[in-house]
Amino acid sequence: MIRMEQRAWDRAGRVVSAVGLGTWQLGADWGEVAESDAFAVLDAAVESGVTFFDTADVYGDGRSERLIGRYLKDRPDAGVFVATKMGRRAEQRPENYTLANFRAWNDRSRANLGVDTLDYVQLHCPPTPVYASDEVFDALDTLVGEGRIAAYGVSVETCAEALTALARPGVAGVQIILNPFRTKPLEEVVPAARAAGAAIIARVPLASGLLSGRYTKDTVFAADDHRAYNRHGEAFDQGETFSGVDYGTGLAAAVEFAGLAPEGVTPAQTALRWIAQQPGVTSVIPGARSVEQVRANAAAGAQEPLPPATLDAVRELYDRRLRASVHGRW
Repeated sequence: MIRMEQRAWDRAGRVVSAVGLGTWQLGADWGEVAESDAFAVLDAAVESGVTFFDTADVYGDGRSERLIGRYLKDRPDAGVFVATKMGRRAEQRPENYTLANFRAWNDRSRANLGVDTLDYVQLHCPPTPVYASDEVFDALDTLVGEGRIAAYGVSVETCAEALTALARPGVAGVQIILNPFRTKPLEEVVPAARAAGAAIIARVPLASGLLSGRYTKDTVFAADDHRAYNRHGEAFDQGETFSGVDYGTGLAAAVEFAGLAPEGVTPAQTALRWIAQQPGVTSVIPGARSVEQVRANAAAGAQEPLPPATLDAVRELYDRRLRASVHGRW
């Protein structure tokens, strides 16, 4: 039995698993996932001690939410805290972030998930001016007051956006790209969230699979996989694909990273453990398309901490190979 580490989330008043489950892939933006396979993934996660699912209203145009809703209807005892997101259903202009739109988007998510009150809703990487809008955060407080949502937070692209959001007392958490190939959030954002009692949810933890060590220059991704069509930000922010790292550069760094994995631990598990043991990180949310991936990822939440020598080696690798091309951009 895996004894998944569970961590307190102060501003949400909940406890969640150190390794959660990202469900973007269940919406079919990483290639088609059969419904039976999706339910098997969710079931394996729960059986492995995962108590935190992250989704969004645009993942498969709501398919990810609906699958989670149907699964949890049959598993009311699962104790899963579900985070969803809103904001990407409209043209990305600040004026579209209104209370009326929030209510409409929330009502759709509540129907998809089959709940009266959403556990946690995040603004889904909105335009930067949104973070400075009192009206937006007043509207979010209104949604809490109306019982549509229990808590809210933000999913961000930049550290500056995260710091602006954390100044808001109602923001319960920040979701941000954080992994051994994208470490800048550790400097200011993670400490700020820790001081505020807000969660840090680490997304893109395996740099879209680069850190798994499974890919080569000859790997071919399906045409409907964002790793094929968004390498340069053609469809959405480039940082969401391979953490914004050039594919060739990332492959070379991934070979070195794989050599840092402790005996009996995979490169992917090493990356997840590295993130999970950063002070202030609440949960890391790798995606998975198979039962085996889920179980392997969840095992990282029960592993011994990486030794200081490994942590130092990861930092040295980042500084030498990636800092110049990645650190300044985000």
